[in-house]
Amino acid sequence: MNAHHFQLPDLSCGHCVAAVTRALQALHPMVQVQADPATKAVRVQAPAALSAEQLAAALREAGYPPA
Repeated sequence: MNAHHFQLPDLSCGHCVAAVTRALQALHPMVQVQADPATKAVRVQAPAALSAEQLAAALREAGYPPA
């Protein structure tokens, strides 16, 4: 598992956290997401097979583009 960090300016509430989590876990069920709307930070633990760009693309598609 690799750790990735993203800043998501549009992350503002629990609904946002749920949407981000669903989008990332759709890539792989082992993905773990820790998101903090207060700091707009997301930490993702993902299998090595998933690149940071793949994760960022999923976030953009979900409406939460990384800064």
